[in-house]
Amino acid sequence: MTPQPAVEVQNVTVHYGDVLALDRVSLALQAGRVCGLVGMNGSGKSTLFKSIMGTVKPDSGTVRINGTAPAIARKTGVLGYVPQSEEVDWAFPLSVRDVVMTGRYGRMGLTRRPRRADREAVDHALERVELTDLADRQIGQLSGGQKKRTFVARGIAQGATILLLDEPFAGVDKRSEATITTLLRELAGAGAAILVSTHDLHALPALADEAILLMRTVLAHGDPATVLQPANLASAFGLDVMTRT
Repeated sequence: MTPQPAVEVQNVTVHYGDVLALDRVSLALQAGRVCGLVGMNGSGKSTLFKSIMGTVKPDSGTVRINGTAPAIARKTGVLGYVPQSEEVDWAFPLSVRDVVMTGRYGRMGLTRRPRRADREAVDHALERVELTDLADRQIGQLSGGQKKRTFVARGIAQGATILLLDEPFAGVDKRSEATITTLLRELAGAGAAILVSTHDLHALPALADEAILLMRTVLAHGDPATVLQPANLASAFGLDVMTRT
């Protein structure tokens, strides 16, 4: 019997005014897997993430997280999200530790006063992403890769079992890319379901167990080697990739 998907999207359609962002998107992600999300800019990747998070309401279709609504999953800390850099105010006066601690807010109650367990979870998360030495630095002073690792640490501290990462490798150094990739593989090995968008097609087979090719709708979903076939990429990117060397 197939287990209940960690993330299940059924026939989701989203418009922004007259612009069609997602067209009857359906997919299912299982726990313990890393899924790469591939598509050109404007293909709907960020809208898909926001639909799964429940911050964008579909015109039609449904999203279920472990069988429940996204709002419930967010409230219980099941969902973790690493946003694109453009979505973050890097000038805001928060330290790296402060940002990671926001992942614990759902466990603190109304006072949001960290307890020992919260501080230990944050310290552990910072250690895993190799940012302990930068814990007290203002978030905007970090490199691109360090910023992304901070938000991965937030998801770890949160205890999220489903992680959504929107372009985590964009503008990052090789060390951060390797650190994030290793972490995602470890988290999946521990049972997390991970959806990560990326433009790095060459690195996808080492990163992901499966891949989704998106162009407002799902063009292909399967193992990376199959999804990245030239004919599929030509459909998604509008390029004659079959003639390339």
